[in-house]
Amino acid sequence: MELSDSRVIAAPRSKVWDALLSAEVLKECVPGCQEMTGSVDDGFEATVVQKVGPVKATFKGAVTLSDIVTLESVKLSGEGKGGAAGFAKGAADVSLSDVPEGTLLTYTVDARVGGKLAQLGSRVIDGVARKMADRFFENFQNAVEPEKTPDPETSDQVQAEPLAEGEGGEAKKGWFKRVLGG
Repeated sequence: MELSDSRVIAAPRSKVWDALLSAEVLKECVPGCQEMTGSVDDGFEATVVQKVGPVKATFKGAVTLSDIVTLESVKLSGEGKGGAAGFAKGAADVSLSDVPEGTLLTYTVDARVGGKLAQLGSRVIDGVARKMADRFFENFQNAVEPEKTPDPETSDQVQAEPLAEGEGGEAKKGWFKRVLGG
């Protein structure tokens, strides 16, 4: 199964690149990742718990980085074994380029599964793989972009009406509770 996409990350390319090579950042971004250790030079070891259809498994695997062109592109290759559930292996070619809004991250993922997982059928596997890739890159984008502070003037949030003290010390009900008769 192969899929590709891109997303704009509102951060400089150097920050996106550093995050892409960080075990700590990757651990936070991989859905179901419980542990990730290692380095760019030696590769990363990971433990990921994932549910695919009716099959839930703990995958232990390794990720290696190759074809590294600093600040431009990297290939992440990995393989994980999930015991009786089977195995998953794949590679992601990731490239970075500058855009006015920050950094354009483009990726192509090629994934394969075997064992019980392969018996689930390509529609289930493709859907789960696409969802995992989307979640990873969404998590990655959120981890790298600076936090946005809400603008009080444009905030859509409705403030809850506090209960006011009435005569006799009992709390008055807010307008919403009065309407509902609560």
